[in-house]
This record gives sequence, structure tokens and C-alpha cells, in this order.
Amino acid sequence: MPKKFSEQYIKKAQKSLEKIPVDNLAKIIETLYQAYKNNKQVFIMGNGGSASSASHFACDMGKGTAIPNKPRFRIISLNDNIPLFTALANDCGYESVFKEQLANLVNKDDVVIAITCSGNSPNTVKAIEYANSQKAVTVGLLGFDGGKLAKMVDVELTIPSPDKDYGLVESVHSTILHLIPEYLKQQIQNEQQAKQ
Repeated sequence: MPKKFSEQYIKKAQKSLEKIPVDNLAKIIETLYQAYKNNKQVFIMGNGGSASSASHFACDMGKGTAIPNKPRFRIISLNDNIPLFTALANDCGYESVFKEQLANLVNKDDVVIAITCSGNSPNTVKAIEYANSQKAVTVGLLGFDGGKLAKMVDVELTIPSPDKDYGLVESVHSTILHLIPEYLKQQIQNEQQAKQ
């Protein structure tokens, strides 16, 4: 029984990976590369498993793309300042925990990334609304049918899941979030070598 379940789950995961919209992924990578070249900030956020993914991505982008004697990505996970996060949740409401942080930090042409399987999490929706009002570049890493955010962000990447399998969508998101810094590190290294 565990073997059969495992085989079925792996096949399902493989099908989901094959459905990654690579053109949209390329747009996200280019958006982040332009932010890097123009010294813009990157903000990322999510809830639950997506919060963990946001923190992991900020770590990989902050350290994993660092090349000696080259500028570094200016990236912040809005999930990670727990005292601030809980103060905002307590005083302003959970739906405002990301938006209120952006109000302190975001500038025009910065990049704001929301990770949410449903695309409907009120705190990410509110944050993207605010980011758009500040003329930031907005990105949605989404699941299922993309939800509200699919139509609100500048660049969206949706992993479809008719049966709303959160774990599977989050697994594919994780693969994407590992691919991006790996590519960007190589790009920065290639650029450096070309100038030598």
C-alpha cells in the first residue's frame, strides 16, 4: 500500500512539474534580474507552507547568489520579523501584516512577490493592491486556478491543481524557488567572467 501510494504521488508530482508555464517562469527570472541590475529591493511573502517557502527563497537569494566583489540581491521575507508581524496582526488585523510592512519599505520598481496556493489570501491580496499603488512590480506564484491575484499581478505563474492539493503545489513552488537563484547565480558569474 505505501509503495503504490508513493508511486501514484510521484507520478502526480511529475505531471505537475511538466505543467510549469516556462514562459512565465522566464518572465519572473528576468524581472528579478532587472531588479538586481537596477539595485531594487525584492519583497516576498506567504502564509503557512508558503511562508516557509518565502523565507527559504530569501535565504537562497541573499546568500546563494552572492558572488565576491559583485552587488548582492536586496531581498526581504515579510514573514520573518515575528515581533513586528504579531504587532501588526494584533493592532491592525492579520489581513494587514504584509501591506503595513510594505508601507515602510517599498519603492517604485521594487519587486513584490506573493506565494499563495489559492491566490485569495486576504493579506497577500491587500499587500499586492498596495504594491501596485506604489508602482512596484508585482509577481504571483500561485496554484489551483490562480484566484484573485492572477489578475492583479504583473507576472503570474500558476500551478493548476483541480483537486486543490496544497502539498503538491507547494512542492512545485519549491522546485521553482530553487531553480531561480541557481540560474541567477550562473548569470551573475557569466557576466563577471565576460568582463575579465
